[in-house]
Amino acid sequence: MRPPHMRHLLVLLLLLAAPGAWAQEPGGPHGTHAHDVVTDAALVPLTRPPQVSGDVTTKRFRILHTAAATAAAHELSRQIEGVRDRFGTILGKDWPGVTEIRLGVGRKEFEALALPGGKPPGWAVALAYPAHQIILLDALSLHEPEGQQTLRHELAHVALGQLAPSWPRWFQEGVAQYVTGERYSLTHYSALFRAVTQERVFHFEHLDRAWPDVPSDVEIAYAQSAAFVAHLSAKFGPQAMAALVDGVARGEPFETAFGKAFRTSLLVEETDWREGLAARYGWLPLTTSSALVWLSASFLCVAAYARRRQQRAAKLAEMAAQDAAEDAALRLLAAQAAQAQAQGTAVSAGDSTWPDWPAGSQGTEAHLEAQDSEAPADSAISDLPGELDDEDGLNGRPPKPTLH
Repeated sequence: MRPPHMRHLLVLLLLLAAPGAWAQEPGGPHGTHAHDVVTDAALVPLTRPPQVSGDVTTKRFRILHTAAATAAAHELSRQIEGVRDRFGTILGKDWPGVTEIRLGVGRKEFEALALPGGKPPGWAVALAYPAHQIILLDALSLHEPEGQQTLRHELAHVALGQLAPSWPRWFQEGVAQYVTGERYSLTHYSALFRAVTQERVFHFEHLDRAWPDVPSDVEIAYAQSAAFVAHLSAKFGPQAMAALVDGVARGEPFETAFGKAFRTSLLVEETDWREGLAARYGWLPLTTSSALVWLSASFLCVAAYARRRQQRAAKLAEMAAQDAAEDAALRLLAAQAAQAQAQGTAVSAGDSTWPDWPAGSQGTEAHLEAQDSEAPADSAISDLPGELDDEDGLNGRPPKPTLH
């Protein structure tokens, strides 16, 4: 678990970097959750939907699955008992009976396994029927990043529905998120940060049965419910939570059972909890020296990283410009060499016979030296004594000019 000042810092950086997070649109009526609960006890469950091809049983679960969900059902059976054990450490007790899980693959199978009259919403991938101890799951959701959270959330609804007939809405959602660990999410923390700084924390009496409609308010309702249940569990422990469950199960009003279990009233405990919110979720933690050190260090690291990237980009641009200049120079040298070679080839081809010199013409000195250097064989032949004398005219061409 991150230190408090680090969590405050992460939230602040997130809100500064992504202003859109202040009013995030959720995926459905339950905010970012893709699950739902049906509390209508009048629904009549089918004994075995026709789409079911088999079942897998454990000590406290029966998993009905379609043919496509066979592998997922066996994998779930190896995990589900351990998930249920965790509820006992939070609520102080387990719920009775065997819970049925209906598992299909894809939207069509998911809806086909629903109870008559209890069709799941279009955005939901999981659905709980607490009164019937049945959970409906799309097997594909179990492999999503939040798949295990969704499963535990639905189990929490079934647990509370089996332990007592009626619960405040905020307590149900708070327990469900407490057991899933969602209270540690950055989304929940940022929602509470927003609620505290804007003074928009709800009173729990307003979340007893109703739930907000505005997406940003829905996030706050979920976040504060999870935070308050975590506060109760940490402060009073599982034995007090079990006493609360027993009181509600006996038919006592929730606030009466709350007072007996925790030796305080809901209003007093809520007031105490609200007074501590600013110290945990407001701007106040950011004014502490430790938080300021982390904040300053973080900004310095970000600034240094940005400067380093700029320097690296400038260096790469400089190197690219140098490479381009060198390539251009090499291409120019290659073109000049090719041109010189072409000219040299043309001169050699033109030198195969001696030119017809005008009578008495001596030519220029430089040209004659070039002619002599390109025809060493002729020079050697002309130097042989007594052989092919130029005056004899045996060589069939004009005498070769010489320098004086």
